[in-house]
Amino acid sequence: MSLHHDVEEVLLDTDTVAARVTELGAELVRDYTGRDPVLVSVLKGSLVFLADLMRAMDLPMSIDLMEVSSYGSGTESSGQVRILKDLSKPIEGRDVIVVEDIIDTGLTLNYLLRYLGERHPASIKVCCLLDKPARRLAEIPIDYRGFTIPDRFVIGYGLDYDERYRNLPYIGVLKPSVYGGAPPED
Repeated sequence: MSLHHDVEEVLLDTDTVAARVTELGAELVRDYTGRDPVLVSVLKGSLVFLADLMRAMDLPMSIDLMEVSSYGSGTESSGQVRILKDLSKPIEGRDVIVVEDIIDTGLTLNYLLRYLGERHPASIKVCCLLDKPARRLAEIPIDYRGFTIPDRFVIGYGLDYDERYRNLPYIGVLKPSVYGGAPPED
C-alpha cells in the first residue's frame, strides 16, 4: 500500500517547500557571511530539512546532531526531556543555528535552548521549517521561519507518525483514521 494513501491533503507541495528552503538558506548566508556557524539539528525529523538547508548555504559551516526525547508512553508528552544523543563538539564561542522541523508546543525546544545556552555559544538562533503557534505552551524566539501552519497533524519531509511517512517529498496532513483522532503533542 502506498504511503500517499494515508494523506488527507497536501498542505505544502514539494516545489513550495524546496523554494522556501532555498530562501531560508539565502537569508542565513546573508546573516552569517564572514562567520563560521554550526547548524545543530534535532534528530530525526529535521534531518531532511537540514540536508536541503545546508546545501542552500554557500558558506563555511559545520553541523552537529542531537537526539532528544520528550515523550512518555504513547503520544502524550511526559513533560520530561531526555538527551539521547548529545553534541559531538564544543559550541563555546560559536554561532549556533538550531535547525528544527516543526515547533509545536515549544516545550522541548525551550529546554534545548536553555541547555545549549549553558555551553556559552557566541549566539543561538532558531531556524524552523514549520511553526504551529496554535499549540504553543512555551515562548520560542523563531529567527528564521519556513511556514506557519494550522493545527493539523502533518507528516512528510522528515516528519513522521510512528516512524513512517518521513520519506514523503511534501508536507501532508495525515488522515485522522490512521492515528485515532487527536494529534500527538510535541
